[in-house]
Amino acid sequence: MPAPRINMRKIKDVLRLKLDAQLSHRQIAAALGMSKAAVTKYLGMAAAAGLDWEFVKNTDEATLERRLLVAPERPRDHVQPDYGRLHQELRRKGMTLMLLWEEHRADYADCQTYGYTQFCENYRRFAKQLKRSMRQVHRAGEKLFIDYAGPTIGLTDGTRAHIFVAALGASSYTFACATPRETMKDWLESTARALSFIGGVPQLIVPDNPKAMIADANRYEPRSNDTVLDFARHYGTSILPARPRHPQDKAKAESAVQIVERWIMARLRHQRFDSVHEVNEAMSPLLTRLNDKLFQKLPGSRATTFAEIDAPALLPLPLQRYEMAHFKTVKVHIDYHVEVERHRYSVPHSLVGQVLEARITTSVVELMHRGQRIASHARNSRQGGFTTTAAHMPAAHRAQMEWTPARLIHWGTSIGPATAEAVTRLMAENRHPEHGYRACLGLLALAKRYGKVRLEAACMLALQIGACQYRHVRDILTNNRDQNAPATTSEWVSPDHAHVRGPGYYQ
Repeated sequence: MPAPRINMRKIKDVLRLKLDAQLSHRQIAAALGMSKAAVTKYLGMAAAAGLDWEFVKNTDEATLERRLLVAPERPRDHVQPDYGRLHQELRRKGMTLMLLWEEHRADYADCQTYGYTQFCENYRRFAKQLKRSMRQVHRAGEKLFIDYAGPTIGLTDGTRAHIFVAALGASSYTFACATPRETMKDWLESTARALSFIGGVPQLIVPDNPKAMIADANRYEPRSNDTVLDFARHYGTSILPARPRHPQDKAKAESAVQIVERWIMARLRHQRFDSVHEVNEAMSPLLTRLNDKLFQKLPGSRATTFAEIDAPALLPLPLQRYEMAHFKTVKVHIDYHVEVERHRYSVPHSLVGQVLEARITTSVVELMHRGQRIASHARNSRQGGFTTTAAHMPAAHRAQMEWTPARLIHWGTSIGPATAEAVTRLMAENRHPEHGYRACLGLLALAKRYGKVRLEAACMLALQIGACQYRHVRDILTNNRDQNAPATTSEWVSPDHAHVRGPGYYQ
């Protein structure tokens, strides 16, 4: 359907009221029953064509239409800028069209050049001819767009290789690799490989909203999960997810994925691969060819543009590559240890009762308090064991109201001598008495469930048979074995236990 013809009579009225009567835009709009934006548009067209009222009032509508709507032919003696180079220069930090125009005029001071307005208009006309992903102006070293391609590559064992793609915003420099799945570990390890490939770190990393990385895909305040935030903190960058269902936010990634599918994956469609590693080996030379391929409408290639624009603006890589970590909230027990995967790690004793954050990697367990690391231990898989740093231990007994071996033994004595002896032996079996605190508390807590009399009887029986661990006493009570006639004290106090530290040792 043809576009409606512009009412030249109304445009002429707009020009008359402005150029001759000197009315404001608002007054003209009210007088002619049109929007203020339309008045502004028509007056702008007249200004661009260099029209005044003397010319307009003596010109017929057909001539006026040609002057307003038909772009004048470019004088052949104007020096034409390299608009492709200008488009790439605009990606540099702090670069503006005004500065580029001034440099262009200085370079061709002896020749006829465009004025600033026409210079900008010609550039914008050129930019509209580019693809959307190329048309957007991304600052050097600012953004790395990441995504996974939709198609996958089949392996001989029946599984599929998923293709991760990353592209820098300014240069479109592209990285791709294959992963076995699309888990958070795959996303982060692939991103780390991409950063190593480009040899630096951008200010922002822009993914889609994958559930593996984004805990809350909120449109206004998207929140990454703790491991992703830890990854960004390690590299000194930020993760900025694109808005849900807004592909224009990551047009660069969409374009890069499409190019990788056509230039790399399509070339591998007839090959057979036994592993993800073989896919990566086959992709490597094709990736180099892709980055060295010349642009069609811009000067240079992805590789040359990267070396010239993006590479100098990237932040340096950290000395060590990121090691995957997961997080857990833990509480410091009275023995100044926290439990991670059923192993106990010490922290400074002044933090007893505090809630900490444990950062767990393959080899290390780090403990954080209010964002500060207060302890670090080699990861230990021995369940029920202790990893204790001597500096974390108290130099002397705690204050009267704090937990101490003497206090626990005193509590046991209030129940009975057998219970006190059982508590004493529990602490004596550990290298440090504090390691037995939890077992002692569990033992003494049985009095709340079964009563002090039954607990004392159970401890006496456990001492008699030489098995006074918490679980032994608990089993005796559960099976009602303590209901038999209790043994006498002389039956479980013997010279065989002369090495055990008694209550007096802890005073």
